[in-house]
Amino acid sequence: MAASLPTAAGRLLAQTSGVSANEKINLACVGIGNMGGRIARRIGASDLVNVVAVCDVDMGSEMTAETLERFPDARRFTDFRRMFDKMANRIDAVTIGTPDHSHFPIAMMAMALGKHIYVEKPLANTFYECQLLMAAEKKYNVVAQMGNQGHSGANYHQFKAWVEAGVIKDVTKVVAFMNSSRRWHGWTIDGYPQGEPIPETLDWDLWHAALGVKPFSRRYHPGNWRSWFHYGNGAIGDWAAHILDTAHRFLELGMPTKIEPVRLDGHNNYIFPQASTLRFDFPARGDKPPVEVFWYDGTDNQPDTPPELEGRTLRQSGKLIFSKDMTFYGGTHHETLRIIPESKRVQIQPDLPRFELGQSDHYDNFILAVKGQEQPRSPLAVAGPLTQMCCLGKIAQYTGKTLIFDPKSNQITNDYGGNALLWGPPPRKGWEQFYRL
Repeated sequence: MAASLPTAAGRLLAQTSGVSANEKINLACVGIGNMGGRIARRIGASDLVNVVAVCDVDMGSEMTAETLERFPDARRFTDFRRMFDKMANRIDAVTIGTPDHSHFPIAMMAMALGKHIYVEKPLANTFYECQLLMAAEKKYNVVAQMGNQGHSGANYHQFKAWVEAGVIKDVTKVVAFMNSSRRWHGWTIDGYPQGEPIPETLDWDLWHAALGVKPFSRRYHPGNWRSWFHYGNGAIGDWAAHILDTAHRFLELGMPTKIEPVRLDGHNNYIFPQASTLRFDFPARGDKPPVEVFWYDGTDNQPDTPPELEGRTLRQSGKLIFSKDMTFYGGTHHETLRIIPESKRVQIQPDLPRFELGQSDHYDNFILAVKGQEQPRSPLAVAGPLTQMCCLGKIAQYTGKTLIFDPKSNQITNDYGGNALLWGPPPRKGWEQFYRL
C-alpha cells in the first residue's frame, strides 16, 4: 500500500529537494513505452543522469523492451506508488510519459516527495488538475518541465527576441492548424467498446489511475486513448502545445473569455470530432489589444490561405499571426517564423534582432535546471495555462456549446454541465489523496 501523500512528503522533502553540482541526478522513469520510452532514453543518456528505476503498467510488452535493455540495472516496477514507497530516498527526478489521464497523480506524488519532474504534454486531463499541479510546483519548490520540446528550440528564442524588440506587437489574430490524420478519423462510435481479453502483460486496473475502469479494448490501448474525451485531450491537447506555445506565452494571452465551437464534424459524446474549428476570444492585456485565436484540425479543414503567401499553399501544421502592421507564418515545434509577404520580409530583414541558437535543448534544459544551472523553459506556471486553454477547447468540443469563461473565478458562467467538466469525474476510491495539497 502506498504511503499517504502528505506524510511521505513531509518526511522526504528535505532529503530530496536538491542535487549538488558534483552529483549525478538519480532518475526514475514512469511510462517507458513509445513516447515515454523515448523521453527516458534521451534524458537517461546524459552523463549527468543515473537511471535508478523504471515503471510501466505494461512492463512485459514489446513497447518497453528497448528501454529495459538500455537500463538493465534499474529496478523495475509496475505501480509508481510502490516505486516511491521503496525508493523515494534514492530518487531525485522523475520523467512521466504515460497517457494524458495518468499524468496528474504521478506528478502530484512526485512533487509532494520533493522530486523534480519532466511530464509530457498535455500537462493533465482537466482544467483543475492543471490548477493543482501549478499550486504543487509552487508549494514544493521543485523543477518541473512540460515536454513541449520545441519550447526550447529556435522558435522559442526567435519569438522571445522579436517580441522584446517590438517586431511582434499589436497582434489581433492567431490561426493554428493541424491537418494530419488522427487515430479516430473514420471511426463510427455510438458508445464505449464492450471489451476484449486483457493482455497478460498489462495491469489494466492500474492503467486507469484515478479514473473509473472500463472494459479493455484495443480502441483504448495501446495508443488510441487520445481518441476519447474520457482519457485524452484530442488533437488540440496533442498539438497546441507545439504550435501555440510561444504565442500563448509571449503574447501573454492567459485565459480566454469565450470559446466557440465553429465547426464540429461527427460530433458525439465519446470520441473527438473528425474535424474541429474552435475560436478563443482573449481580452486586452494592458496595452495589448484583444486577440482572436482559431484552432483547426481535421484532414479537410484547413484555414483560408492568406494573400500574403502569394499563391503558396499552407503546410499540414502551423500558424499564422496577424498584427496591425505585419503577418507572420510558421510551422510547429522549433520551426521559426517568417514575415510574409516576401517583399515585406526583405524590407525589414536588416533591422530584425538576432537571437542565440545552440543553447540547451528541452531535455538538457530540464537536466541543467535540476542541477541549478538553468531555469526550466516550460515550467508548470507557463505550461499550465496553455494546457488549461486546451481543456476549455475540449469542453467546447464535448458540449458543442459556446462557453463564457470568467478568468477571475475560473468558472464557466453560462453552462452548468460544461462548468462541471472543469473538474472532470471524481477520482475513484483510493485515489482521492492525489487531489489534496
